[in-house]
Amino acid sequence: MPEHDPTATAAARAAGRPREELSSGWGRALVFTYGVFAVAATGRSAVQLSMYPDRAPLAYSLSLLAAVIYLVATTCLLVGGRRGWWLALVAVGIELVGVLSVGMLSYVATDLFPDKTVWSHFGQGYGFLPLLLPLAGLAWLWHTRPEPRQGRGTRPGD
Repeated sequence: MPEHDPTATAAARAAGRPREELSSGWGRALVFTYGVFAVAATGRSAVQLSMYPDRAPLAYSLSLLAAVIYLVATTCLLVGGRRGWWLALVAVGIELVGVLSVGMLSYVATDLFPDKTVWSHFGQGYGFLPLLLPLAGLAWLWHTRPEPRQGRGTRPGD
């Protein structure tokens, strides 16, 4: 196992890079989980949209949107860096709003969700992991947040 070099960490922080690589440690488990969800949600929504386009188009389209968000989160966690961190934060934030909104809507407007989708009923069909995943993602992003850059603006692309 390589030794921890405090000067390398300090240099990375001074450059505004994340404190820890996004796809290292627990980040690897997140990358794997997001990847599995991207494939599962894409497959399920594609089958549902192609076989039953009129049955629940809103629910199936939201499931496809979830798949795209999972793909973006997976990619950003793998790429890493300051910009990857910010894009992952946006994707995971949208994911959390989506799973909470769709989860609530699926209980209130049951006619819109005749079949289970990745976010309906807060991800019940997936063991509630879609509800827990963005919370884990946000916790990991908080842990790996970049240090502010010295002498520059704090905009995401700086």
